[in-house]
Amino acid sequence: MHPTPDHAARPVDNPPARPSVLLSMAPDIAARLLDTRHRTRLTTLARTDPRLVAHELTAPTPAVAAALAEAEVLLTCWGAPPLTSTVLAAAPRLRAVVHAAGSVRHHLTDACWERGIAVSSAAAANALPVAEYTLAAILFANKRVLHAAHRYRDLRAPHDWADALDGTGNHHRTIGIIGASRIGRRVIELLRPFDLRVLLYDPYVDADEAARLGVTPVPLDALCGGSDLVTVHAPQLPATRHLLGAPELALMPDGATLINTARGSLVDPDALLPELVSGRLHAVLDVTEPELPPPASPLWDLPNVLLTPHVAGSLGTELHRLADHALDELERYAHGRPFSAPVLPEHLHHSA
Repeated sequence: MHPTPDHAARPVDNPPARPSVLLSMAPDIAARLLDTRHRTRLTTLARTDPRLVAHELTAPTPAVAAALAEAEVLLTCWGAPPLTSTVLAAAPRLRAVVHAAGSVRHHLTDACWERGIAVSSAAAANALPVAEYTLAAILFANKRVLHAAHRYRDLRAPHDWADALDGTGNHHRTIGIIGASRIGRRVIELLRPFDLRVLLYDPYVDADEAARLGVTPVPLDALCGGSDLVTVHAPQLPATRHLLGAPELALMPDGATLINTARGSLVDPDALLPELVSGRLHAVLDVTEPELPPPASPLWDLPNVLLTPHVAGSLGTELHRLADHALDELERYAHGRPFSAPVLPEHLHHSA
């Protein structure tokens, strides 16, 4: 078991000391993440050069090497390099990593936990736009908006839409949610105002917690067989690879919809494609395996598939929510208070 970081270990100063902070992420991400307001706040909270962005830490430039040697906190986001034992050896004063995005698996290593570095993540903030995308996809899918739009474009003439769309709609539909993750839980919250029944498959949620969430816990097979729409919100782990394969997809009712905003690896593409080509199932896919379908893939042209380029997560102005969260965490750290969203190593075996 790795030691649990002491998130309140920093001495409280009065006034609070300004920790030395180094930005570590892809340079283009830094330019989008931090606007003028954020950079002003960052330089107020910390001793840092917001123009210096470290994307390479194994063989850093002299300026990055000097900043890394002094850094007490790394402010990271997408594109941050792995914090290996070699990198940590060059950062003797490093005590915390504030991640302005979701998963820290890509750059946090065992060496970080062994050193007791405190870690914060903006996963909860990044969950919001994914849940909003999912809500829109659910409501549009049950209403068969994509199908109606395609038919309307093709016909360009009067049509009996009431007959064509008979049986569609969101009233008393059953939604199956795979994974009570941050995103899954937010989707559950967003669905509450609607006349929908919600099933949940999550082996870590017991009956009492499911009752508090207002959902019905069921095994995976029962969820697939009993849902008009299945939406995937489980983490990408070895145990969840191809969680939905041919047997599970075959259980879904004719005309049901699959939504995947998690990771493409959770759904077996070789099992899904025949179900979509036949027209038996519909899908909203923001992620696929591989991430970019081959140019000749039928997914590009199938009328029953809405394919989007991994855009459900934070984009545009939504990145500023991540920056606000990260700077709030940095302020807490500067005041000697624990992070509001700590990442603990013992939770990583079942989280993204």
